[in-house]
Amino acid sequence: MDGRVEDHLAAFKRGSVDLIEESQLTKLLEASLAKNQPLRIKFGMDPSSPDLHVGHGVQLMKLRDLQQLGHQIVLIVGDSTAMVGDPSGRNKLRPVLTREQVDANLQTYKDQAAKVLDMSKTEVRHNSEWFDEMDFYDVLKLTGRMTVARMLERDTFQKRMQDSEPIGIHEFLYPLMQGWDSVQLNCDVELGGTDQLFNLLVGRHLQEQVEQRPQVCFTMPLINGLDGRKMSKSYDNAIGITDEPNDMFGKAMSIEDDVMESWFLLVTRVPEPEIAELLSGHPREAKARLAQEITAFYHGAEAGAEAREAFNRQFRDKQLPDEIPEHAWPAEASELPLANLLKELGLAKSTSEARRLVTQGGVRLDGEVHKDPNAAIARPAGEQLVQVGKRRFARVRG
Repeated sequence: MDGRVEDHLAAFKRGSVDLIEESQLTKLLEASLAKNQPLRIKFGMDPSSPDLHVGHGVQLMKLRDLQQLGHQIVLIVGDSTAMVGDPSGRNKLRPVLTREQVDANLQTYKDQAAKVLDMSKTEVRHNSEWFDEMDFYDVLKLTGRMTVARMLERDTFQKRMQDSEPIGIHEFLYPLMQGWDSVQLNCDVELGGTDQLFNLLVGRHLQEQVEQRPQVCFTMPLINGLDGRKMSKSYDNAIGITDEPNDMFGKAMSIEDDVMESWFLLVTRVPEPEIAELLSGHPREAKARLAQEITAFYHGAEAGAEAREAFNRQFRDKQLPDEIPEHAWPAEASELPLANLLKELGLAKSTSEARRLVTQGGVRLDGEVHKDPNAAIARPAGEQLVQVGKRRFARVRG
């Protein structure tokens, strides 16, 4: 165990949302470093689908940071809980998976998690170890540890009741099962997405019931997919962690500008001061750096750099005319609204025409579509290629 308590706390807190309780975590870390005894940090993964994406990678990267500091990661493969189905964020009754479906998905999960975690230092447990041993009487005893009123405090269940959506009795078992995992493993800390906070707190509650020290609970945000909805393979809006480098880079380049800051913080390990510097510069350059960091993390630095070059060749320099008019930056100001820039460059007759062209998706800057006519375009450090439709081009020098 290396480092100061402050270093370990910083690793826990980067990008995190909930931390219950920070004072308790500080005391655990002080004891851990003094005794050279790692904390046991639990993370559950239900093999409810066959592949992982960079949204899952948010939590896996956090676990990797803590593993590199010397803590013991306990990866719970929820082969039993997956058959119940996590109701988190669900507004409808979800279908129950069979053990065969779970086992098929499980085959890829461990291999994909190994792209992020050092599996030789990771304790992997299946919660079927204890749930398969329980009989019906044991299940009744477990259900007796939670009241219906407490279960209905969960916002997901409240909303479904208000919307007259059915709630299966088996769905009440899921938080209890996840919490019972914490009891079985006597973990110090549990990590989950923000949608898992209720389940994490159930684990803390059950540990107190059996006179264990209650676990610290901390959560990481859920990132949306490429279309703004929750990232999911079923929505076809995900960046899979096994995607080919060029595909991964290209997908990352399609995210909206306003999510770049959170993505830098959550899916890369670029230092925060450097993130601020990148975001203060040209948006396309910042996004290209983000896409390169994501690709390099899963495929290596060389693959990340090659994917960036391939993207530039394919999109930025695709089907360009031999002669493109060159212009100096048309104003003393350091930035201009996009619609004004197009008018100044002679690519639109008026700002109203420019606005229409932008909102219709017909304007690209360095190959990237921009749809906000009021977006502030910064003076480029070098050259910037501006394209309107298929035939109008200009190069702008800063």
